Amino acid sequence: MSRAVGKILDFIPKQPDKFGFERVRKRKKARFPNKGQLNLFSPAAAQLLKLPTNIGPFEEALLLDEREDARAEEAYLRAIEEGDDVADAYCNVGIIMSKRGMTAKAFDCFTKSLELDPRHFESHYNLGNLYFEAGDLRLARMHYELAAEVVPDHAGTYFNLGLVHAMNNDVVSALKALEKYKSLASKEEGSKADDLLENLQRVKDLQR
Repeated sequence: MSRAVGKILDFIPKQPDKFGFERVRKRKKARFPNKGQLNLFSPAAAQLLKLPTNIGPFEEALLLDEREDARAEEAYLRAIEEGDDVADAYCNVGIIMSKRGMTAKAFDCFTKSLELDPRHFESHYNLGNLYFEAGDLRLARMHYELAAEVVPDHAGTYFNLGLVHAMNNDVVSALKALEKYKSLASKEEGSKADDLLENLQRVKDLQR
């Protein structure tokens, strides 16, 4: 590789930050047939009312988590104990652990989630982020690729995968992943990759 190419690649890791963690957000539909009735799951109602009584432990934990309530972790652990959406609960606890800087516990939670559901998208994606931050690009790439197989239309996966390929000096694969990202993202979000794509294309041209 020429010195010119090497210099350009040196700047690639300084491109925009990757997309962050993905919380499991699925929730059963609330049963409110009357259009005039207040939806307890709306953000405004959640601040005014107590938690709904007709939801399960995981849904309760998720509602607390989305409100950044400190009780979310305890609620997720209760969901795990009661066998309610256990893989999802482990995944979301992993995000809480990661935000606290408790990386080892975060790894453990995501791994337990995958033991229960080997095709758990969010856990693969979040493990990719943890390995990315730990500097293990090989395992980060593996988990991002597995996440992309499970959910092929999640734009952020391809952006992060593109960064991993770029940092591995795999220009062709990086371009492919970032172009896939732009095809899935909105026009505004897609612009996040423009500078990186420009630099990578420059590198590719110099390699010819």
